[in-house]
Amino acid sequence: MKQGVLMQYFEWYLPSDPHLYQKVKADAQHLFDIGVTALWLPPAFKGIGGTQDVGYGVYDLYDLGEFYQKGTVPTKYGTKDEYLQAIQALQQVGIQVYGDIVLNHKMGADGYEDVKASEVNQHDTYDIERQNEWIQVPTLFTFPNRHQKYSDFTWDWSCFDGIDYDAKTKRHATFLFQDKTWDSQVDNENGNYDYLMGADLDFSNHRVVSELKRWGEWYLDTTHIDGFRLDAVKHINASFYQEWLYHMRQYTHQELFTVGEYWHGDVQKLLQYLTEVNYSLSLFDVPLHYHLYEASRSFGQYDMSQIFNNTLVQKACMNAVTFVDNHDTQPQQGLQSWVLDWFKPLAYALILLRKDGYPCIFYGDYYGIEKPSLSGQNQVIDRLLYLRQYYAYGQQNDYFYDRHIIGWTREAYGLACIMTNQNGGQLYMYVGQQYQNQIFYDYLENVNETVTIDDKGYGLFTVQDGSVSVYIPKK
Repeated sequence: MKQGVLMQYFEWYLPSDPHLYQKVKADAQHLFDIGVTALWLPPAFKGIGGTQDVGYGVYDLYDLGEFYQKGTVPTKYGTKDEYLQAIQALQQVGIQVYGDIVLNHKMGADGYEDVKASEVNQHDTYDIERQNEWIQVPTLFTFPNRHQKYSDFTWDWSCFDGIDYDAKTKRHATFLFQDKTWDSQVDNENGNYDYLMGADLDFSNHRVVSELKRWGEWYLDTTHIDGFRLDAVKHINASFYQEWLYHMRQYTHQELFTVGEYWHGDVQKLLQYLTEVNYSLSLFDVPLHYHLYEASRSFGQYDMSQIFNNTLVQKACMNAVTFVDNHDTQPQQGLQSWVLDWFKPLAYALILLRKDGYPCIFYGDYYGIEKPSLSGQNQVIDRLLYLRQYYAYGQQNDYFYDRHIIGWTREAYGLACIMTNQNGGQLYMYVGQQYQNQIFYDYLENVNETVTIDDKGYGLFTVQDGSVSVYIPKK
């Protein structure tokens, strides 16, 4: 059985033509062959930007590329039929599919409503700056071109607790609707970080929660996906997703693996959220991403022995999805924190060849990015995926004693990984007495010299400057 590897199969600047779903379908067998076991597909529903919407400006959750809305039938990634065919193609070769779920907000309303609201300080949303004024807001969602197919639910202002625009005065600010309160189980940045963008869903409204459960049932029945990636969970009442996931799992009688995006560099924030949701889902290891980012840009001064300190994979490995970069961290994005190319092989070795964490590889790292033009590193990632699939098993022995040269071994099939962010050197590491007198070589071909394992099961392994080498037994 393969060790789990998730792949995020999109980046922010993908062109809308050709459709991504067509590429997914054609790529399914290749992805399985290289060792990918699950694919995270982008948000599938119609967004405010039509074919230019990456998927996070959600308009209609029931439109998966089926109705003429926002100037188009297909989404940026294709039609509903293409989406379903892509999912089926992946599952037929043995790859699970996770849907990207965006429930925090809605955008692109079909009509405006007059409502009383208070303007709040954007840096402290508990601080009311202007109280109870009439504003005009885009909060009426009737989806006229869907003609109530699948759902007759109409979203009005009562379904939301705030918004960022008053059409009457053409003023951009953060508004809290009268008789509403921000959700309490959210991140405390900005005082309370319930509000993120668009028309912010009110998760204390029972009608809203019931509709989202009905939509979840419909989405699972329609797509037959295997799990979820949840967007912006730090802005949504923690109790909602615990309840919603329980309902979806009871409905399907399936595990429905779920990973949430709680974007914070402090691991204590992530651990607190996991406690609040009773560890019912996993989270992306944002602290580890920032460690990788800093290490890649520190001109060799980063202490590599501390690379896993205060990360989710260290503190709660069973709930950690490790990653190097994603669509939000790529260049020209709001959370830009791109791990430099020279460090990418080291970073991917750190998430793919160790026993803890569920690693996620990024489309942009594998295939490259169009804007700005960045080359993919599929050759080295393919090799690391091969090593994960066939060699990264068994007892793990860590050698994290030096500030710059670190390494570890896996005993089951013989693997020794050594890397440095500075000058090259050597580590004397134990791979197991069963390998005595066997010859190990660097599968990544960064070091030509081989290593002969001594009678105690140790070898002296070499790494070049700013590089990584992974040694395995010669056949």
